[in-house]
Amino acid sequence: MKKIMMSIMGMMMLATFTYAQIPVKGQVMDALTKEALVGVSLRLAQTAQGTLSTANGAFAFNAQSLDDSLTVSYIGYVTRKIPLRSHSLQIQLHPSASQLNQVVVSASREVQVRTETPIAISTISKQVLNETKAVSLDQVLNKVSGVYMVNLGNEQHTMAIRQPIGYRSLFLYLEDGIPIRASGDFNHNALIEINMGALKTMEIIRGPASSLYGSEAIGGAINFITQPPSQILTAKWQVETSNQGYKRTDFGVSNTFGKLGIYAGGYYAAQRHGIISHSDFNKMALTLRGDYTISDKTKLFTSASLIDYHTDQTGGLDSTKFFQKKYESLQTFTYRKVKALRVRSTLDHQWNAANSTTANLFFRRNAISQNPFYAIKNIAGNALKASGEINTDAFHSYGLIVQHKKKFNFLDARLIGGLSIDHSPATYQAFLINIDRNKAGVYTGYMPTDSLLTHYGVTLLNTAAYGQLELSPFQKFKAVAALRYDRLGYDFDNNLAPNAFTGAPDEQNHFTSLSPKLGFTYFFNSNLGSYANYSVGFAPPQITELYRGVKVPTLKPATYANYEAGGWFSFFQQKGYLDLSIYQLNGVNEIISVRLSDGSYQNQNAGKTKHKGVEYTLKYSPLESIGLRISGTNARHVFTDYTERGNNFSDNEMATAPRFISNSEVTFKPSILPGLRLGLEWQHLGKYYMDAANTEFYAGYNLFNFRTGYEIKGFEVWLNAINLTDKLYATTVDKFSYGKSYRQGIPRTFNVGIAYNFSTKAPQGGPGTK
Repeated sequence: MKKIMMSIMGMMMLATFTYAQIPVKGQVMDALTKEALVGVSLRLAQTAQGTLSTANGAFAFNAQSLDDSLTVSYIGYVTRKIPLRSHSLQIQLHPSASQLNQVVVSASREVQVRTETPIAISTISKQVLNETKAVSLDQVLNKVSGVYMVNLGNEQHTMAIRQPIGYRSLFLYLEDGIPIRASGDFNHNALIEINMGALKTMEIIRGPASSLYGSEAIGGAINFITQPPSQILTAKWQVETSNQGYKRTDFGVSNTFGKLGIYAGGYYAAQRHGIISHSDFNKMALTLRGDYTISDKTKLFTSASLIDYHTDQTGGLDSTKFFQKKYESLQTFTYRKVKALRVRSTLDHQWNAANSTTANLFFRRNAISQNPFYAIKNIAGNALKASGEINTDAFHSYGLIVQHKKKFNFLDARLIGGLSIDHSPATYQAFLINIDRNKAGVYTGYMPTDSLLTHYGVTLLNTAAYGQLELSPFQKFKAVAALRYDRLGYDFDNNLAPNAFTGAPDEQNHFTSLSPKLGFTYFFNSNLGSYANYSVGFAPPQITELYRGVKVPTLKPATYANYEAGGWFSFFQQKGYLDLSIYQLNGVNEIISVRLSDGSYQNQNAGKTKHKGVEYTLKYSPLESIGLRISGTNARHVFTDYTERGNNFSDNEMATAPRFISNSEVTFKPSILPGLRLGLEWQHLGKYYMDAANTEFYAGYNLFNFRTGYEIKGFEVWLNAINLTDKLYATTVDKFSYGKSYRQGIPRTFNVGIAYNFSTKAPQGGPGTK
């Protein structure tokens, strides 16, 4: 009898234990992109039992009761508390609006909390991209303090970040942390080669980033992060049009099949019969990405982007045509064509809790073909004839970047080290064309010739090694020290006899640079922090600066020393946020054209400049439905020692250097009508001198943009009114010896569109609670 009772009690205890262990599994993903979130903390309320999500966002644990609740938290996202209720959960987390909780990857090529990086860095989130519905990148980049991207029409552009508006190689553009072009072959229109329709986020570093990324990262670096695959089937399709002849369609589709996730997305845009004659364009952009989970510790990411672009070239307007709104072009046949292919494959391996390695293989193929308006020269003595050229600038690249991270068990230290090599053979070819011109000065047609003006090849080889040490010698304080060594080799081969037109004789050159960075962050409390850094950026001589003259000048890389301090402050229970940066950037050995004693000109390292300013962003949400943002920069850009072509500009302000740039926005999302959004944006550009002699200034402008949209059950409609008041303005103005050139801004433009976003499963619950 005793044995029978013991058996019954054992069976009851086993039944109770079995009942208590209820298996629960699921997956955690981003609510906007549907990508897997790795390392998410999931903790039961009743037992405090917890686990972390794995490589594909999956998790599994045993619960004692389905009446329990689960707290789900992840850095950069809003914490959720949800009831179990089911054995299988699909949990979607919404990105946090709090800037103190923001995550970045561009500061070290590793995931970091924004407030632990001693640099000025901003993020344009997926939500901002979705709601802005930008037709050109300047419409989102100009929301960032210290950034002014100049719209030159049809996605053509130039940039100003801690620099005047200009066309020099002072900015670095990256895609998933890899430069989109080869060092030494800069193009100010490089962002034509970005697929706007396949972006997840954008990160903007203001100030030098050469200690990590190398050359040209002086005024700033912009990292375009592509959309990763979703964990469930998703699809997007949208079409839009405008009253100025612009049309565009976007698409995207993604899913994960076992260990393989695939994303494909892009857009086709076309402009016909725009505001100025001879200004049509079309662009096709495609991105394909595949993420393969080899194991919980090893992942392989592969992506390819293809760009096919063609635009008519118009140039600027003179003063008369600009102010009379006569948007007439003298050009009828000039064009720019861009074909770009980028492929990269990244292997990411976690050796153990303290060691991880990332290896990136990449390939680029790029060709820019032009019949450029700026190469046209009138022929003296014959007003009906002119000359020009058709040229092609091309390169292809093979490269490798390997980075290892080591964590130490003292001072919360970690060491990052990396090696990179970029082998990029480049070619340039230009043919003479004979141009016809009518009595009104319009260039009506051209005749190709077999006269070869320029034909050369340059093999570019950039090798580098870098390291970055981070440690916390005491609580709330983190120090960062970084150093990068670059060697850039140029092997120039002129296929023609050297002269003033064809270029320099064959020659080999190389340039080296050491780029240090020292910085720290300090937290006074959870809502107040500060940072400071010293960093150095450099830009090597470009191919055209070295080899387009009769002989190769003796040049060194231009270098820029940056001194910076700033901080952030969250207030009113994180409803408000202030970000502030103060900097001074000193440039030396800048490459300028110097007049020699015999009257000829030669490029030399002879320029010194000073750039100083303050950048700030204030965000405040008094109510959940109302948001206010004020972004601005006040700066001065001056020549400290600068004589070019016999003209001394020392102590003058630099040309096209606005003292004040601001972008502010108020948004409203009424709770009584979920899915509706309204926004009003103000863009201000302050006055600046048109020339280095400081003889005349452009007054700048104020623009207002209105955006509204409504989303319901996957459908979305929107209306964007750009330049709401129909202001006459120029995106940039230059003054030359023959007159002024105005790049006209767009008049009042209405963009309307409709989109449908599909996913196989809907989010469970709302965005959660903090």
